[in-house]
Amino acid sequence: MIEIPSDLNPDLVPLAFLLGTWEGVGVSDFPGAEKCNFGQSVTFSHDGRDFVEYTSRSWVLDAEGNKVRPLESEHGYWRVDKDRKVEIVMVRDQGIVEIWYGELGQQKPQIDLVTDAVARTAASGPYSGGKRLYGYVKGDLMWVGEKATPDVPLRPYMSAHLKKIVTPEQVESWAKDLGDLPDDGIAFFK
Repeated sequence: MIEIPSDLNPDLVPLAFLLGTWEGVGVSDFPGAEKCNFGQSVTFSHDGRDFVEYTSRSWVLDAEGNKVRPLESEHGYWRVDKDRKVEIVMVRDQGIVEIWYGELGQQKPQIDLVTDAVARTAASGPYSGGKRLYGYVKGDLMWVGEKATPDVPLRPYMSAHLKKIVTPEQVESWAKDLGDLPDDGIAFFK
């Protein structure tokens, strides 16, 4: 279920499907890097201004699904204009700053993005750009990322399937909105 918070800046309504904290697992595979399964936690939040704040942390998982070590983290700000064009400024822990542009899908909660500008510190690895696709599919958030380096042409490198995390406060609020239910709880299902 997609909720539109009453205090959400009206310009951000097309991004409302992203709001919340999402957690799940994915796969990372790129030439020259360790292939691994990873866990990920992503939060999209807002404070009433004209952007959605984005934070992502991922970690390598072992064969049993236990955290081994951090993989990567990102922080950014997402905006959308009246023509449904999305712009993002993002900083990665590897010493990379990116500007992304893209657009929302027509009649579906999907965002296609491509890098427009990349700046790297001397300590960062080779990277020349990327593409991403985010989609809201049957209540879950799925994404796939592609990247390119001077030696490797653009290719998929990470993807994940994330589920929305629900807080006890949200459950309590939803329960209050149900109205009057039969006392036994069973009659509700008849």
